[in-house]
Amino acid sequence: MKSEENCIRGCANVNLINRGINILEEISNDIIRTSQILNIAGNETRLKILYLVKTETKICVCDLSDILGISISAISQQLRKLKESKLLRSEKIGQTIYYHINSESRDIIEHVFMLFNTSIIQKTA
Repeated sequence: MKSEENCIRGCANVNLINRGINILEEISNDIIRTSQILNIAGNETRLKILYLVKTETKICVCDLSDILGISISAISQQLRKLKESKLLRSEKIGQTIYYHINSESRDIIEHVFMLFNTSIIQKTA
């Protein structure tokens, strides 16, 4: 048997509803981009890669492979997804390709990793 949920409020708060609609319309693009970033970064390996790239400023696929203990091809697949989502960019120096946090995504990535820094601070306090 399916239960029905009913709203029991006496009357709708039209001001609150309109304010909520307007606020969401104003930040619609930010919500979409943040949702995309969280979706792609929601994978443990990709989150580790993002953290390492952010921490080291630039890093190559071989270093990531050695640090994470994952094959170069597996790391490359994850890097491709991160690049396609515009979280990372690459730069070739000589024969080596280095990965960096894409400047347009830097702020949201910094906010995500602030959670880590808060956790580290709490553990050392």
